[in-house]
Amino acid sequence: MNEPYESLVQSLKALPGLGYRSAEKIALHLIVEKPHRADDLISRISQAKENLGACEICGNLTEFSKCKICISDQRESERICVVETVTDLFAMEKAGVFRGRYHVLMGKLSPVRGIGPDQLNLKGLINRLSNGEIKEVILALGNDLEGEATCHFLNNEILNDPNLEVSRIGFGLPSGGGITYADENTLFNALQGRKKIDL
Repeated sequence: MNEPYESLVQSLKALPGLGYRSAEKIALHLIVEKPHRADDLISRISQAKENLGACEICGNLTEFSKCKICISDQRESERICVVETVTDLFAMEKAGVFRGRYHVLMGKLSPVRGIGPDQLNLKGLINRLSNGEIKEVILALGNDLEGEATCHFLNNEILNDPNLEVSRIGFGLPSGGGITYADENTLFNALQGRKKIDL
């Protein structure tokens, strides 16, 4: 194998969900079969990198300093749904089951991967809770050990205000499953079947 090709395959393989064989297929497609698509992809990635960033309030993907959800007066401002990733937020929005606002943690606690509280978007959540406007927080984190640990940490360390209603979705989500891969009906049932977390 030549160096540029192998380097491209390794870079593609580093993307989430791609193994070596898939990375090889994409590399060959872009270089040999459809080289014009490589230029288009490079251009679109550059544009996205240049024009998109995280919302300064919730962490959602946006072209501006604040996302459309955070500035909308059509959303329930007293309710926040805490999610792990922007893709989880997208899944919730696609399902159309939540009309409040979001907070993206940018991950979940994982000692194995070296992710502690300092690596998550917790300061933003604490700031949002400090003004007293938020009345309910819904924890919409994956139904796995890391999601459970993150919920436990949030509930005990950050969401421990007795005036704050804290609930966790869970009904309808398979054990070990995440929000991103759930269909609209499953997300609807999970949100409707959320349970209050007692302090």
